[in-house]
Amino acid sequence: MIDSHCHLADDTFAADLDAVVERAKEAGLERVLVILEAGNAKEAAQAERIERLWPEVRFAIGVHPHQAHQFAGDPQRAATVVREQFAATRSARAIGEIGLDYHYDFSPRETQHAVFRAQVRLARELQRPVVIHTREADEDTIAILREEGGGEVRGVLHCFTGDAALADAGLALGLFVSLAGIITFPKAEPLRQTAGRVPLDRLLTETDSPFLAPVPYRGKRNEPAYVARVVSTLAEMRRVPPRDLAARTAANFHTLFRP
Repeated sequence: MIDSHCHLADDTFAADLDAVVERAKEAGLERVLVILEAGNAKEAAQAERIERLWPEVRFAIGVHPHQAHQFAGDPQRAATVVREQFAATRSARAIGEIGLDYHYDFSPRETQHAVFRAQVRLARELQRPVVIHTREADEDTIAILREEGGGEVRGVLHCFTGDAALADAGLALGLFVSLAGIITFPKAEPLRQTAGRVPLDRLLTETDSPFLAPVPYRGKRNEPAYVARVVSTLAEMRRVPPRDLAARTAANFHTLFRP
């Protein structure tokens, strides 16, 4: 099993990181992809600690749309910061998470667009996959990926909660779709219906921990070990053994991120 998206470098894991990693391994996880905020020295330091504990871990580095406002005066500098940190991080494999967020609008939309475009262009140049965050901004997210990706940028729609139109548009661009703990929620039947249209060879699993703990852990801090609940839910939906679903999504991870 693989958790394709988690935030182990977040402060919430600092006190018991060793135990969290051990529980993940005991749950059968081969590795995780840890998301790092570009330019965040504290997260970078914890990333080094994570790598010592778990050499198989891999990283994605990017400027999230919530932080895009920090680069309002020079959006290209966001790509420069990512480029420099990526080059200095031995286990970095992807650019992300990047994208657009119109739900919170913590950054002006035009700034989000410019920073997103700069990072997609960087991914295209470096021939690295992207980890996409999109919230209430699906049409613009897909448009920018089409315009800047040029059909050459691989990637994943992370923590997918979109509709069939977003799923189809992403798949048409060659993207993977990653499901998180929301898929286990009782009221998530529309999402489960949409997830059912994603081919098995384009499916990934994640926790997005420490957020969005799956049933039966809702209300608690999420952690990579809980990706097993996502796997078992998807396996039940697909009517395949959990072991087979885990193996398939792990193979997909390797195809995309080439770890």
